[in-house]
Amino acid sequence: MINPATGTFSEASSAEVVNARHTTCANQRLAEVVSSLVRHLHDFAKEIHLSQGEWDLAIDFLTKTGQKCTTERQEFILLSDVLGFSMLVDAINNRRPEAATENTVFGPFHVDNAPKRQMGESICLDGKGETCLFEGQILDLAGQPIANATVDVWSDNADGYYDVQQPGIQPPGNNRGVFVTGAEGRYAFRGIKPVSYPIPDDGPVGQMLRHLGRHPYRPAHMHYLITAEGFQRLVTHTFVGGDEYLASDAVFGVKASLIAPFERLEGRDTLWRSPFNFILTPA
Repeated sequence: MINPATGTFSEASSAEVVNARHTTCANQRLAEVVSSLVRHLHDFAKEIHLSQGEWDLAIDFLTKTGQKCTTERQEFILLSDVLGFSMLVDAINNRRPEAATENTVFGPFHVDNAPKRQMGESICLDGKGETCLFEGQILDLAGQPIANATVDVWSDNADGYYDVQQPGIQPPGNNRGVFVTGAEGRYAFRGIKPVSYPIPDDGPVGQMLRHLGRHPYRPAHMHYLITAEGFQRLVTHTFVGGDEYLASDAVFGVKASLIAPFERLEGRDTLWRSPFNFILTPA
């Protein structure tokens, strides 16, 4: 076996030779991360006997992925999403007690400084879609209400687009709102019953999905970002039960505990009601 420290490269000792160059790195975490990446990357290439043509194709794919990125679109995050990597990182960083509400992916369509609205107000500004009342409580692990919790919500419109995807078509702030709970920790707002929609699939990631025989659709969901002093931030969705894409979400964001009831309301101005309580974990 060739000594990796000599710097002599061979197929058998490739990862060891490369990682021997990192021993003087002052940032121990950086050295740990890069060295592990090198080991896994080299093992991957050896396991599948990566051809030169496949390597060329991979470099071209990554180049085009970078070229597709703009200030409004991050194709690398989309790639991470469809490979399930975003959800894995989210799960590793949000391990919580069983009783707590589970996290899921943040998504690319949140905006800062969404309109602050009065409790019970509608977030739907374009008048499209089937109206829905979303309501429930923000609770701690003991089931006690959390006052002054900020509930930031957003969803697509009835056509499956977020307002930031259609500037000049949708009113700014459409299907968005920020609410603050009172003493009983209750939240309530009116929106629309969300609809399923495709992730952007006109770039290299969409092309990859088509080659893999996968669809680009996400099941219908409402986004929530919930914060309260003394508690961990919760980033999650509630999903519409019965949606055809629940078992094949393009970004793997569905968790069984986040599938919410949607009850049909007869003889009411609001067509649906979706009750759901969120349970926060202490910081």
